[in-house]
Amino acid sequence: MRELKGVKTRSLAPELDRLIHERLRLGIVSALAANETLTFNDLKSLMNTTDGNLSVHARKLEDAGYITCSKSFDGRVPKTQYKLSAAGRRALESYLNHMETLIQQMRNR
Repeated sequence: MRELKGVKTRSLAPELDRLIHERLRLGIVSALAANETLTFNDLKSLMNTTDGNLSVHARKLEDAGYITCSKSFDGRVPKTQYKLSAAGRRALESYLNHMETLIQQMRNR
């Protein structure tokens, strides 16, 4: 515990997964947790974001092993599919547990 102007606080920040905490990345992971797979265009529409923004954030999640990306063609049209990995599901569950703990601490004040 540390004291801040007479108020004792316990920092839970080290437990917070900063990668998932960002709004768009949390949205991507949450959407994939609710759906087995989603296409790039599905995610873009759900997140109401641009191609570039989605690409950057999806790549960060992919690099961390939280999502997988598979590319194929539907005729001549490229199709990118995303799926939540087991590590991504664990990271989301851990993040949600962390947030629930924070909420309970605030309610129990």
